[in-house]
Amino acid sequence: MSKSKQQTYSTIVSTNPYKGDWYVGTFNTISKTTSPSFSKEQYAVSFLNTKGFIYTLVGISKNIPDEDIYDALETKVYEDLALDMAIEYHIKHIEAPQRGSESERFFHTFVVDPLTLEQEFAGVVGEIKYVDQIVPVPLLLKSLYVKDLIETSDIHCFIYFQENDAFFCIYNEQQFVYAKSLKYSLKQMHERFCELLGEQIDLMQFERMLVEEGLNASHPEYQKNLIKLFGEIFLHVSDVMTYAKRAYDIQKFDQIFIGTGAGSVSGLDEYAQTYLGIRTSPFDFNYGFNTGGSRVDQIHQLMHLYGRMDADERYECNFTIFHRPPPFTQRDSGKMILVTAASLTAALLYPGVYWGLSYVEEFRHAFLSKEYEQVHIEKMTREATINLKMANRNAAETLLNEQKTAYQQKQDTLVQVHDKKVNYPMKAKIMADFTRSFNQYRVQLKNASYTEDQNGTQKVFTFGLVSPSTQNITALLKHLTDAKRDKYDFELKLISFNEEEKSYLGELKAVIK
Repeated sequence: MSKSKQQTYSTIVSTNPYKGDWYVGTFNTISKTTSPSFSKEQYAVSFLNTKGFIYTLVGISKNIPDEDIYDALETKVYEDLALDMAIEYHIKHIEAPQRGSESERFFHTFVVDPLTLEQEFAGVVGEIKYVDQIVPVPLLLKSLYVKDLIETSDIHCFIYFQENDAFFCIYNEQQFVYAKSLKYSLKQMHERFCELLGEQIDLMQFERMLVEEGLNASHPEYQKNLIKLFGEIFLHVSDVMTYAKRAYDIQKFDQIFIGTGAGSVSGLDEYAQTYLGIRTSPFDFNYGFNTGGSRVDQIHQLMHLYGRMDADERYECNFTIFHRPPPFTQRDSGKMILVTAASLTAALLYPGVYWGLSYVEEFRHAFLSKEYEQVHIEKMTREATINLKMANRNAAETLLNEQKTAYQQKQDTLVQVHDKKVNYPMKAKIMADFTRSFNQYRVQLKNASYTEDQNGTQKVFTFGLVSPSTQNITALLKHLTDAKRDKYDFELKLISFNEEEKSYLGELKAVIK
């Protein structure tokens, strides 16, 4: 909600759909109401508890363009969470820049079953007809940092016990990191406490005992079982924190904020700090609202704070399907009524217009029919001309292709002739040149051959050498290598001795470069 849009609403109404309570805020005042009503001038805010959505962290390639991110996330969420493909889940996401890598972008993704929204908010919509904003409860905590109620950028944990749910949430550098539903809501606490106590007490009595006496209950049995109950709770919390550290590469938590929807529980933060070994403070902030001395649930105050924030300051993750109706002139029904009214008015005021229009249309039809005949003749003439031009073009292209083929053949022949003329080795000249070197080093030529491969890329002279001394052959090879290395690659693998002729034999290969 932009600033300009905020100014159009005189009040903000917040609702807890799980408990059924309502609070109305005007400027900096919040008060409870039991009879909310529909109003165009009010902005309605609600939340989803952590049991109402599925949270997961999803990574996708950075190569995916922004316009395709939602489709990529939706596909991966359905696969990773094995969701029923027959159900069209509501999926929202916010980017997690702290988790990004060179190849991937990560997104906090929230998934909600459409049936959950319809069932949980049926009573709300029955009262006020629409809900402008439905936010996952962990994202409401962003307002604590935006409004500087928490000024540090440490790693903070938030634990809040509501009547029907309890959530654990992590923020790092004032950005959302992780959220999980805890298994100990106030109702579950009450049930477990009664089980430990061995007798049944009322839920209201249990909550009143927590708020009024804290963990130091005056009844010894109550206090003993409360300590045991919260020992089980913080054992569960410790397991969740251990998992979060490992999964999100967290070295340590700097501070925990803990509270309950029933009110402040004396000694709860000290007990949590002792058990978990982390600095702990009450989840109880001064939001600056005038409550008239009445206690207002922290979640309701967070919703009012969130509703007053600009769109660029908060996480845009709105799950509402109960949108306010558009202005009358923008509704389909409104447009139809306006058009109908205008038509009836015109029909009543100007009945003769319709007769005049019919004559005009008949004249127009006759004129267009005559014009069509002329255009049709021109069309057929132009189509015949185009077909003739296309036939001439195809014939010209065929002739051109034949000429290109003949030209290419002649070009290939000339290239081959040029290659033979320029690159073909003069064997007699080469043999004479090598023979002079053989004579110079007293090496006789027994035989000689010339070979080249099919492509003509490798051309080789092979010489059978005879000498009374190996030194003559090696000296010849050294001379040839030094003098002709820029023209030939030489290879002499073996020098053998012929007993009958008392001479040394060798086979010298000269590869033309």
